[in-house]
Amino acid sequence: MLDDEFNKQRAILIRDIAGRADDPFIKQRLFALAARYEGPLIAKTVTPILIGKHRISENERG
Repeated sequence: MLDDEFNKQRAILIRDIAGRADDPFIKQRLFALAARYEGPLIAKTVTPILIGKHRISENERG
């Protein structure tokens, strides 16, 4: 899918930037950001929950 390819390329870009960062804090944050792009998409893993009699997804909770 197009979104998967975008996420893959964005993770590569961010990892490249992180590899050049001098500040250890920034480097750590960039690697964590890249990992989020590499992980499963939230929209693909919606877990419905039950509140009262209404069923809502995590995305609708805000």
